[in-house]
Amino acid sequence: MNGTVDAVIAWQIPVVLQSYGWAPIYVEEEGSFEEDARKRLDALIDEVVEQADSGRVKSLVIKGHAAEALMEAADGADLLVVGSSGRGGFTQALLGSVSQHCVHHAPCPVLVVRGESAPDES
Repeated sequence: MNGTVDAVIAWQIPVVLQSYGWAPIYVEEEGSFEEDARKRLDALIDEVVEQADSGRVKSLVIKGHAAEALMEAADGADLLVVGSSGRGGFTQALLGSVSQHCVHHAPCPVLVVRGESAPDES
């Protein structure tokens, strides 16, 4: 196979719930959030991609909501691959909110991959 992969990670400035609604936390520099995301993605790529194939994987670090970042990255793609559920409160759900958004709105076919259950999950 001669395909390429764009590995995508999205990041946002964390928000906290105030008495009047959600508000971003105060940060002097956004770069640390972006750099942390880049380090996490690079570490994951190093872990799962063989050295011989590393040139076929491009990492994309995008500021914004994960669903929006994936829609941007999927534009012109042959296939979008996403996980089934993420970090939300409904980890047992068949689809998480991001993967569900991708299934309904992606400009290309979507493959949803369900990871292995943790030992304490049914």
